[in-house]
Amino acid sequence: MYTKNQLLEVEITDITNEGEGVGKIDGYTFFIKDALIGDIVSFIVTKVKKNYGYGKVKEILKSSPYRIEAPCLLAKRCGGCQIQEMAYESQLKFKQRKVFNNLTRLGGFDREMIEKIMEPVIGMDDEPFRYRNKAQFPVGYDKDGELIAGFYAGRTHAIIPVSDCLNGSMENKDILDTILNWMKRYDISAYDETSNRGMVRHVLIRKGFTSKEIMVCIVINADKLPHYDKLIEMLCSFDGIKSISYSINKDATNVIMGDNYHTIYGSDTITDSIGDLKFKISPLSFYQVNPVQTKKLYEKALSYADLNGEETVWDLYCGIGTISLFLAKKAKQVYGVEIIPQAIEDAENNAELNDITNAEFFVGKAEEVIDRLWNENADKQDDKKAYAMTHPDVIVVDPPRKGCDELCINTMLKMNPRRIVYVSCDSATLARDLKMLCEGGYELIRICPCDMFPNTVHVETIVLIERVRNAKDFVQIGIDVEEYYRIKDEEN
Repeated sequence: MYTKNQLLEVEITDITNEGEGVGKIDGYTFFIKDALIGDIVSFIVTKVKKNYGYGKVKEILKSSPYRIEAPCLLAKRCGGCQIQEMAYESQLKFKQRKVFNNLTRLGGFDREMIEKIMEPVIGMDDEPFRYRNKAQFPVGYDKDGELIAGFYAGRTHAIIPVSDCLNGSMENKDILDTILNWMKRYDISAYDETSNRGMVRHVLIRKGFTSKEIMVCIVINADKLPHYDKLIEMLCSFDGIKSISYSINKDATNVIMGDNYHTIYGSDTITDSIGDLKFKISPLSFYQVNPVQTKKLYEKALSYADLNGEETVWDLYCGIGTISLFLAKKAKQVYGVEIIPQAIEDAENNAELNDITNAEFFVGKAEEVIDRLWNENADKQDDKKAYAMTHPDVIVVDPPRKGCDELCINTMLKMNPRRIVYVSCDSATLARDLKMLCEGGYELIRICPCDMFPNTVHVETIVLIERVRNAKDFVQIGIDVEEYYRIKDEEN
């Protein structure tokens, strides 16, 4: 049996979904951080279980053909970029395989079928750096008591000082350094999560890639931000500063932002564009962090929706209405739902900003809103709007990492749209949800991964499923398929 701190050698033959190298010694599996397929490494055992263990690389004895030198010197320590030492083409292959494995192993889908319908991952055309329009830097102290800001080390809350993340905007470094200097000059403390004391918790910096507008929001463990006039004076020396605010978060929590924010300079929002649509973005808005890839992602989702201008569409977990407004340009009517009131307010403002009048938004949990509307309106065949709302042609769903609530899936099955476009940031929960949807009368048609987060293990996936007309499951959920199609055909 192996022991902790033992020094061993192994060849890496696989890689996990989290980017850890996999090597086997006499049938015993080790998961080794910072190791790539094809590496031969010496490593230190860090944890031992009955059938597997963990390790960290001590020395690369023979480099993988997929290995490159990481441009960031902190890549191994920082928890943000798990696979920066992997050549970009290999990163794309890894992400393609990750989605494939989750769908076949966790979802139980046939491997040959998935291979047939799965499109190549959509990668970045340019260098996979400087793509993030948003960064959230935790602020704290190092072991010597020096003020620092950066990112958490992998699986910890130990801050690695990083002011110039190569995935982020060029402006971030100077802005962050200025904020730290302001804190030092006016004796403003950093937050300590163990004692829940200290002032500044995080610094949020956002940039509109098309507008060049910059937003700064300071997250604080207090009711007011002291000396903010001096902060404004210092930050306004930078071009593009459009909004400065602070958000109050006094809870002992891992949640970064508070429930609201207070603008102390400029506008509440900055503006950015995706394609020909403009969006106003507040500190609390969910907005995809890679605008170049977001356009590709939404274009793929729109092509899967296959709209001709006559459809009623639901956009579940709609955020500030980004996908909703893309859909509204091609559909007859779009309904969006999102739990965060501020996001819905942003969505309504964004619809107005883009002169879109065929999008309506609801505040609440997606599963509760559509279930309530179904129960209230599903039988109102004489009310065309109510009936169309509960019997949509297409549903687009873009849930958080945990996937869809079971009630949400069951209500989608009751609504029985012809097509469902599922946009996922976690292919494991995607596989689980697709299994339930396909058991309820749908079949997989197309799958396409999209690399929104180069140098990390994360990948978005767009999936098209379509209703099977003769599925036995329709009877079980109380839907007369032929009657449904007769009514829809009359409406069209």
